[in-house]
Amino acid sequence: MSTTPQFDVTAEKAALRSAAAVRRAEAHGEDAAGKAARLARHALALVPADDGIVVSAYAAMRDEIDPLPLLAELAGRGCRIALPVVTGAGQPLVFRAWAPGAPLVPAPFGTRVPPETAEVLVPDVVLVPMLAFDRRGYRLGYGGGFYDRTLTGLREANEFLLALGLAYAEQEVPRVPNEDHDAPLDAIVTPDGVVRPGLIPPTRVVPPKVPI
Repeated sequence: MSTTPQFDVTAEKAALRSAAAVRRAEAHGEDAAGKAARLARHALALVPADDGIVVSAYAAMRDEIDPLPLLAELAGRGCRIALPVVTGAGQPLVFRAWAPGAPLVPAPFGTRVPPETAEVLVPDVVLVPMLAFDRRGYRLGYGGGFYDRTLTGLREANEFLLALGLAYAEQEVPRVPNEDHDAPLDAIVTPDGVVRPGLIPPTRVVPPKVPI
């Protein structure tokens, strides 16, 4: 019996996740702090430095590349920082305000998030973790689809949204299996430089926030 295309893509992703996790762990084990600092230098050239720009990132877990050096620099430049919160299966992420060094609380999937009392923000820039990426801008996540749903909604509300993947260079693969609902990134930043699937305008004027 032949399988459907949907099953084939699902199986491809599952197989790639296993291999990608090994490669990421190996990359993380070699000078992780130095690589995070180099990634920050490359990313700073892409993120608008305007006061009040909201940048969403993530609290690194396991062997994800650490965005903290980048976030500390952005906060010093006047950007507001937010971290994603999972509110339920099939739901887009919500972003709560946070400052580097502020406390976090445990959350589902082993994540850490700002407390419920933190202000909810809508990001202008989203920094996205991953297991693997390709040069078309597609990323392999953990299978929940949270970022795909979230980026689709944010882009409908803000055509100038900037979605940047953060990864080790070793996480690049020839091709990430993708489906219609997968949301590609504007660029992927690694310690070695920037992978640009398309041209990012040098200046982005952020429009007024539109509720999602």
